[in-house]
Amino acid sequence: MKPIQMVDLSAQYQKIKPAIDEAIAEVIHTTAFINGPAVGHFAQELASYLGAEHVIPCANGTDALQIALMALGLQPGDEVITPSFTYIATTEVIALLGLTPVFVEVDPQTFCIDPSAIEAAISSRTKAIVPVHLYGQAANMNAIMELAEKHQLFVIEDNAQAIGSDYHLSNGSVQKTGTIGHIGCTSFFPSKNLGCYGDGGALYTQDADLAKKIKMIANHGQEKKYVHDVVGCNSRLDTIQAAVLRIKLRQLDNYIDARRDVAEAYDAAFAQLPGVEIPFRATDSKHVFHQYTLKLKGHNRDALQAHLQEAGIPSMIYYPIPAHRQKMFAHFDVQGLELPLTEALCKEVISLPIHTEMDEQQLNYIIEHFISFFK
Repeated sequence: MKPIQMVDLSAQYQKIKPAIDEAIAEVIHTTAFINGPAVGHFAQELASYLGAEHVIPCANGTDALQIALMALGLQPGDEVITPSFTYIATTEVIALLGLTPVFVEVDPQTFCIDPSAIEAAISSRTKAIVPVHLYGQAANMNAIMELAEKHQLFVIEDNAQAIGSDYHLSNGSVQKTGTIGHIGCTSFFPSKNLGCYGDGGALYTQDADLAKKIKMIANHGQEKKYVHDVVGCNSRLDTIQAAVLRIKLRQLDNYIDARRDVAEAYDAAFAQLPGVEIPFRATDSKHVFHQYTLKLKGHNRDALQAHLQEAGIPSMIYYPIPAHRQKMFAHFDVQGLELPLTEALCKEVISLPIHTEMDEQQLNYIIEHFISFFK
């Protein structure tokens, strides 16, 4: 049996190797390393896949979040509501821009931001909401967009873990996550469902004016060369990464289906284990399983991880420390903030290997050794 990895990028590459090698070689041959044709082609193809009017590639997912906030014209002191149970990139860009992160609780089933907690946190200084589609599960965008409209707030979707997920809106239509709010942001970090071979990211929006401003900010604040209208940054997707992403985008739905197959096998095996809660699947969206994350009750998680590691099975904790307990946010006076569900999840969740190339032998081995811990 091949060694088990959280994500097997090598095996994935081997299946698409000829197309990837040809695409990379073409970029090297033309030497169009920055803003080469593949970047524009990828933006158009991703826009078509998502149903987005505008896609603006950038250097990474963190830049995408920062640029989104900059494009909305928020001012220092403005409040941005966000979950604390997320990767730090979601929240650090808020503080980086002099804005005030307002950390709120998550839904106990989806682990995504709780709309009722959002509403309770809205103040006269609130300007935006940043929902995170965590682990590949969509946040409750119907309720979030209703709140945003009611209170005239911007919505930036952190879609780094859920690209490709379908969401059913209350009007009966279906949209991809990331295209529902004012701006969607994603990361193409190699382990993502749609990952490149380095760093990469993108923003998407249906608003032409926002798209224009996003493009300017990502390109030193200029629309015309050497004419800088706004303060911007230098954030671009290089051509080699765009070439890789064009190939992998064509496989994204297959990758999602493969991940969901693994998740279904895990679900069937673990559903009856006492003290083990399998991932919730909301009926209004398609879970794309960037991670397969279980919740443990009454079990020693460290001992479970050690048991798995001894058998050569990796596992991860996403995330062990909530954002509001991170030292970087101490000056926001969050010491007294109580988010009991978030803090409990940090002690209870564990993620198992899930990827597009997992074979039946590996899957059965993981299931067998996971179950054996509870006997």
